[in-house]
Amino acid sequence: MLDWISANPRIFWTAVENHLWLSGVALLAVMLIALPLGLALTRHRSLANSAIAIVNILRTVPSLALLVIMLPVLGTGFLPSVVALTLYGLPALLLNTYTGLTEVDRDIVEAARGQGLSDVQVMTRIEIPLALPVIFAGIRTAAVQVVSAATLAAFIGGGGLGELITAGMANFNFPQLIAGAVAVALLALLVEIGFASVERVMTRSARMGA
Repeated sequence: MLDWISANPRIFWTAVENHLWLSGVALLAVMLIALPLGLALTRHRSLANSAIAIVNILRTVPSLALLVIMLPVLGTGFLPSVVALTLYGLPALLLNTYTGLTEVDRDIVEAARGQGLSDVQVMTRIEIPLALPVIFAGIRTAAVQVVSAATLAAFIGGGGLGELITAGMANFNFPQLIAGAVAVALLALLVEIGFASVERVMTRSARMGA
């Protein structure tokens, strides 16, 4: 594996860069959709059950199936891969955002309103800070899911480390295959460790603030 990487550094690092770019854009899209949507659902509880039911359906669809579904809609390449990965990572963050906000102690919220805070102030000063550890746990889960599933984007021309794996399988180039597989595993592990560390700090801060 290391011999193959040292012999093909440009191919390897280009694949890593593409994988990170693909995963990063998809995770950003997940956050831009899930965070405001989760907040909106807490203000419109009548819609929450339907939205959560749809999200739970998404959770049952395999990541490769989502990628394949994008083919007749958006074709191949970067965009359909990002859309599929966004749909794959969306449920974890949306559910955590909604859960975290709805589980904030209502007594604390009512006390804040009793002190004259507006709805926006209650949301920004009370609800979101207290829900942040749960929300960030959703971001961590979504990030790991996206980084892992991005491997399959190679099947629809999305690039990334999956190309090393598929090319290695096709050409019986096992060092190349192993290089891609190990790199994906290490990336997912680093993302998990990094986000988990930040989550612990945020949880500790939230408890101290409480």
